[in-house]
Amino acid sequence: MNQKALRILEFDKIRQQLTDCATSDPGREKCRSLFPSTELEEIQKMQAETSDALRRLLRNSGFSCGSVHDIRPSLRRLEVGAALTARELLDIASLLENTARVKAYGRHDRQDTPDDSLDSVFDLLEPVSALASDIRRAILSEDEIADDASAGLRQVRRSMKSCGEKIHAQLNSMINGNLRTALQDAVITMRDGRYCLPVRSDYRSQVPGMIHDQSSTGATLFIEPMSVVKLNNEIRQLEIREQEEIAKVLAELSADASAYTETLRYNYENLAELDFIFARARLALVMNATRPEFNTNGLVNLRKARHPLIEKHKVVPIDIRLGDTFDLLVITGPNTGGKTVSLKTTGLLTLMGQSGLHIPAGDRSELSVFQEVYADIGDEQSIEQSLSTFSSHMKSIVSFLEKADRNSLVLFDELGAGTDPAEGAALAISILSYLHRKGVRTMATTHYSELKVYALTTEGVENASCEFNIETLQPTYRLLIGVPGKSNAFAISLKLGLPESIIEDARKQISEQDASFEDVLSSLEENRIAQERKEEELKRLEETLSRRETELKNRERTLEQQKDQILSRANEEAHAVLQDAKEYADQTMKEFRKFGKAGVNSAEMERKRNALRKQIDKTASRTGVKASEPKQPGKKPRPQDLTPGTPVRILSMNLKGTVSTRPDSRGNLFVQCGILRTKVHMDDLELADEPEIITPKMTRTSTGKIRMSKSASVSSEINLLGKTVDEAVAELDKYLDDAYIAHLKSVRVIHGKGTGALRKGIHNYLRTQKHVADFHLAEYGEGDAGVTIVEFKQ
Repeated sequence: MNQKALRILEFDKIRQQLTDCATSDPGREKCRSLFPSTELEEIQKMQAETSDALRRLLRNSGFSCGSVHDIRPSLRRLEVGAALTARELLDIASLLENTARVKAYGRHDRQDTPDDSLDSVFDLLEPVSALASDIRRAILSEDEIADDASAGLRQVRRSMKSCGEKIHAQLNSMINGNLRTALQDAVITMRDGRYCLPVRSDYRSQVPGMIHDQSSTGATLFIEPMSVVKLNNEIRQLEIREQEEIAKVLAELSADASAYTETLRYNYENLAELDFIFARARLALVMNATRPEFNTNGLVNLRKARHPLIEKHKVVPIDIRLGDTFDLLVITGPNTGGKTVSLKTTGLLTLMGQSGLHIPAGDRSELSVFQEVYADIGDEQSIEQSLSTFSSHMKSIVSFLEKADRNSLVLFDELGAGTDPAEGAALAISILSYLHRKGVRTMATTHYSELKVYALTTEGVENASCEFNIETLQPTYRLLIGVPGKSNAFAISLKLGLPESIIEDARKQISEQDASFEDVLSSLEENRIAQERKEEELKRLEETLSRRETELKNRERTLEQQKDQILSRANEEAHAVLQDAKEYADQTMKEFRKFGKAGVNSAEMERKRNALRKQIDKTASRTGVKASEPKQPGKKPRPQDLTPGTPVRILSMNLKGTVSTRPDSRGNLFVQCGILRTKVHMDDLELADEPEIITPKMTRTSTGKIRMSKSASVSSEINLLGKTVDEAVAELDKYLDDAYIAHLKSVRVIHGKGTGALRKGIHNYLRTQKHVADFHLAEYGEGDAGVTIVEFKQ
């Protein structure tokens, strides 16, 4: 990748931003040396590392390599057997401590966290904690070695301390004794590493010893008394031994470190690499960048791309395509409209992507791997361009024109400017045609209308323009691919106050063909704006419809839930009502049976029936069911009409049945209602057309009346009185079959009491019938031991 393109596209500023994101000197060094790669495999690897580091930072932002110093010179000294200084050993300990911290950061906190491309780098880190602990225990600082660094050093320092205490004791006795008047100050000082006393010069003879120094005035002499010379000499010897012991400690620690030179080198390099990778991730976080997709077929598709060196609140995202249906893009439009920014955005994001950096663009943005990026971008704002400027641009173009191929990206800014417009336009078209024939991916900005026409009429070449708001005289910086741009010079001048007469005169100066072409562009621009407004309105309507559809679905879901709740409550209430009615009916039946056994009169039973009817009406009102309209009164029966088998309706109970016995002298008789045989008064009866027996065998006649089939008209009881056991069983067998087919729940078998032989034979027969669920003797008042109630299986 040529350095000129890196400089023109300001890639060095991106490298500086990346360097600021690193936390260690080795990491910053790698950031400063970042260079775009041309190998797809390497680019994909670096992009994956950046993505994985970004995910880790989003989970835990606490990554830092700390103050990692360059230990490579120290490692080379260890390899030749040299001893390191305390500072160098402390740098090694710091490196190992940072290694341990970074390795701990690299461990996955959760079992479900997937492995990524950084795991292998974290796994290569070896903290060697024992070596770091030994160094920290022995070396307190660059200038201080711990007493416990070795046994010899501990012993020497104890001796030094003891000797120093003896010197202080002797000198203090001299200060507090007869030499008090001879001293300038009653203090003990150090000169040349030896203990001395400040003696007044006129008392020199009273203090025998060695003079080590004197004051600037000569009034004070610093004398080492003879009595402590031997002790001072001993301290100096101990100090030499101390340095020897310190040298031994450093040599031993250096020997320990030399066993891990390769490990230390790998730790240093891997920490630098991790710091470099996480710096790329931090930069992506700052830029709100995403990982681009890469291809090798020259396709560029940037979605919502932003120039990374423009402030976030000012930059306008743009969509840029190149290499799909066209390989040459001609961008036109007014000055300061964003044409050059579009070029630089494409070039700089390409360099960033091939350097393993995420790019400030939308998801699914695509970049191609280019072997070279050539850029000729000058100052398009200058209105005074000399021949030398044109020559320098042309020299730059010539330098890469022959080198560019299908794997190159070429960027031209104001191609052909700086010379005669006609010649410049012709030259620009020729250069672009040459690159187009070679299949070079090219982007060029221009003001020339000839290039707009060239893009419109040449296959594989596309126009683009930077949008400009004529009303506000401000560029919108939107890049519109497929639409050639206008210079808008006349419109801008008119808005700025230039007289209209001058503008009209200027219009006459341009050719009719150019004016017609500008009118076409104006029409296209107006149509585009109108189309965009329609699309925005359609988008707004779609969003409204989508929102309302969602609301309706939510409302429907809510109604369904409410319906289910209402039905559930209704079922519960209905169940409770039915349970109450059942319990009341059961209680009433028990009382009816009790009344039958006790011989209670019909008036009392009538009162109970009325109470039951009221309870039924009350139940109906609780369930919200409208009470049925009272039926029209039927035909009142006469005593001679009430023969056994006559269908009647019991008014008080609204039940249908058949007469079982004729009325007695009081008008009371028995009526069979299903399995219920009850005693009623004839005044509580009315004649019915037929008994209401609900079975599957019912059919409807042409008159609409319901008739029962043979099996459905079976009586609910059979009379076997006076028959032998064999005769009774034979007749009973056929009757039970008919009754079971008619779906009767139970029947009455009348066999009488007698000797009990007939009852016993019938019971033995009933025990052998599979469709008989149970049988038992009738209750008192319903036949007692002379009648057996048979219940069928349902």
